[in-house]
Amino acid sequence: MQAAVLRGTQNGYDLVLKQSASLDQVLVDLKALLENLKVDPQTMDAKVSLDVLTEDRILTADEKTKIEQLVAGYPRFEIHKIAANVITLADAIQLRERENVHLLSKVIRNGQEVVMQGDVLFLGTIHEGGKLRTSGNIFSMGSVAGILQAGYPDDESKLIMGNLQTAQQVRIAEQFDIVEPAQLTDSRQTIAYVNDLHVLSYGKLEQLKKINPKLYNQIGGI
Repeated sequence: MQAAVLRGTQNGYDLVLKQSASLDQVLVDLKALLENLKVDPQTMDAKVSLDVLTEDRILTADEKTKIEQLVAGYPRFEIHKIAANVITLADAIQLRERENVHLLSKVIRNGQEVVMQGDVLFLGTIHEGGKLRTSGNIFSMGSVAGILQAGYPDDESKLIMGNLQTAQQVRIAEQFDIVEPAQLTDSRQTIAYVNDLHVLSYGKLEQLKKINPKLYNQIGGI
């Protein structure tokens, strides 16, 4: 059985590397395959993009480098991506974190920064100069005099809910606003979000369905 098999798809080519074969055998068969393809008249006129599929084998960084270097020796071929049917334990834990709402109840003092993954329900206190940053949404029921950042580093679809009147700064992805005195009302129903013009704006909880329909449906409406 060949350790490297090429399959045509609607979007290009899948290069399947059999998990049952050793990496040495994969490299030998891959080289033979590329040698045959470089003189194939059907592939001589265009750049061939390969999606490399490793089945249930997770390649190490060194193994990926060996495959990339081999393919790089044939200028008409390029690797679009390398993908497996499985993920590492670290990836699984990170994915689980992104899908959960994390409860955070602590004091974040001046100069301190708390970094999280996924949605955060914040029940603590952020002093001026303190910062809470997460990749998901922030639902704040605590006291905030510092900085809140949702959607880190670049997800503008996230939002921040809660009383933001005393916040020092509000950030969503790369958009930010320095909150001025009396700019916002003293209300836990304030929503900070990025509008269609990529500008950080404010609304009320009753407008959530219009601001972010996906989140509105996730929480079952209000």
